[in-house]
Amino acid sequence: MSQKITRRQFMNYSLMGVGSFMAAGVILPMGRMALDPLFQEGAEGDMVTTSVTIDEITEEPMQVDFTFEQQDAWYTSEVTDFAWVFREGDEIIAFSPVCKHLGCTVTWAADDNNPERFFCPCHNGLYEKNGNNVPGTPPTGPLDQFEVGESDGYLTIGQVIPNQLV
Repeated sequence: MSQKITRRQFMNYSLMGVGSFMAAGVILPMGRMALDPLFQEGAEGDMVTTSVTIDEITEEPMQVDFTFEQQDAWYTSEVTDFAWVFREGDEIIAFSPVCKHLGCTVTWAADDNNPERFFCPCHNGLYEKNGNNVPGTPPTGPLDQFEVGESDGYLTIGQVIPNQLV
């Protein structure tokens, strides 16, 4: 027994097939866009290796520059930043140079009246060596820290974390 396909069935099958391909062409890119971040390596936990060896770090805070790649949407750029790094016993501390008051850059021992403190020149803000803000000055909270580590004898710096010392 032979089964014949009518014109109506042929058109139905053809339209269903073409419609399925068109739907897949729209749905698959949207699914890829939604799931793609799950398969990307996160840059948040990456450590950046600096040019400073662990042996060079002393108890006096020093400025350590580091460069990392930052991606904003489709644009990738190389960003240079720095941290205030010093040794506290056996522990290495790295502070963010961003003031918590207005985001200005703090410096170590820049104020002659406060040689052992971090100083923010925007509104004369002061921080202790442990990053805690000095009462009566503009900063609203302590300096943030960077995660630190070691790779082949060199200092590595990670993401910004809240101050762990105060």
